[in-house]
Amino acid sequence: MGKKNLARRVAVPAAAVAMVLGLAACEGGGTESKGDGKAADSAPKVLSRAEAGKALNAAYKSTSEAKSAKVEMTMSMPEGTPGGGDMKLSGVMGWDPNMMDLTMSGSALQAEDPTAPEVSRVLMNDDVMYVDMGAEAAKEMDGRRWMKMDLGALVEEMEKSGEAGAGEMAKAMTGGLENMNQDPAQQIALLMESPSLKHVGPAKVGGVETQHYKGTLSFEEMMEANTSFDSLPEKDRKKLTEVMEKSDLEGYQTQVWVNSDDLPVKMDVVMETPEGDIRVVQTFSDYGAAVKVAPPAEKDTLDLMDMLKEMAEMGAGS
Repeated sequence: MGKKNLARRVAVPAAAVAMVLGLAACEGGGTESKGDGKAADSAPKVLSRAEAGKALNAAYKSTSEAKSAKVEMTMSMPEGTPGGGDMKLSGVMGWDPNMMDLTMSGSALQAEDPTAPEVSRVLMNDDVMYVDMGAEAAKEMDGRRWMKMDLGALVEEMEKSGEAGAGEMAKAMTGGLENMNQDPAQQIALLMESPSLKHVGPAKVGGVETQHYKGTLSFEEMMEANTSFDSLPEKDRKKLTEVMEKSDLEGYQTQVWVNSDDLPVKMDVVMETPEGDIRVVQTFSDYGAAVKVAPPAEKDTLDLMDMLKEMAEMGAGS
């Protein structure tokens, strides 16, 4: 397979997971869900925008306090883009601190290499990710099947590496990296800023009684509403804005279903890009679930940064 192809392959799950996490602060408005969101039988009372904002504020507080949950996600990205195709992720995710242990499957895993595993596992602690690359990749990694990625450092290295396609892979990843420290509570907070925020009404999701809300945000509105930027120095805010602009994200469509405990049961997000829409549907359960992420043993792990540096040295010497 070769190290160049291996680096290309590992960027696919990294890009997908980064994009999913990035949605936590980039979400906006909603297309009507085609999933399990049937209207309740009782006569619906539709809240005003002010009342909807108050209800979502309660959901924001409850979700912030929960700090973790079990999650199932389905994600689709436009074909022909890095990580294009479908992906399913399930497991447990924490947002205070930022951690996760997810199992991945779907066509996006094999988008760059048909020999890639059909099912993989990803661990994350802060911005360090570990991806199980499978037995076939281990043959190219001296028997080590786990790839370690410091995502912030990785994007920077890929952008300056000069390798064919590296810039595109980095671009796919930066769509989510700028907000990887966010959480579902921030998704709700951003939705409250939508000028088109609407309470759709009561609905059942997986047998659970919920209230359904939706709204939209343009790229400019999202940037203005993103209060997570406020505490950053001006130079850092400028850098994050530039990263967002590079991602070519145009707008956000978000829906959320909130249960009687003021916790989101489901989120349905559409991110609009020139290449096509990216859609992520997430369902949450077991809020407060324990998240314990133990890094794989060092003998079983290869640092992608070390591999990229080795490739760059080989290229310089040729």
